[in-house]
Amino acid sequence: QVQLVESGGGLVQPGGSVRLSCAASGSMFSIYHMGWYRQAPGKQREFVAAISSGSGVSTNYVDSVKGRFTISRDNAKKMVYLQMNSLKPEDTAVYYCNARREPDYSNYRGYWGQGTQVTVSS
Repeated sequence: QVQLVESGGGLVQPGGSVRLSCAASGSMFSIYHMGWYRQAPGKQREFVAAISSGSGVSTNYVDSVKGRFTISRDNAKKMVYLQMNSLKPEDTAVYYCNARREPDYSNYRGYWGQGTQVTVSS
């Protein structure tokens, strides 16, 4: 089992950057595929980015963030990061960290953090 705690959200201006962090506790962190999801008010939670287990050689992103967001992991620190650049108002949402054993991001399985709010506004 793994517990997840997100941090790093806040208010940022359009075009700005922010880095989200996800701290994991529990054993065997490296065996989990890690992902970020987001949920905007009145909308369904959506997949944003994911990184494969182990050394994280494989990443994937939703089309709307490709080229702007970068996911990474540090297994020694049990951390996952989401670097968000060129932010847009439509990126405003609560961002959730997710850990799962299978790399199928079309469902809401696995472990979840409590979320961190990102608001993009001038």
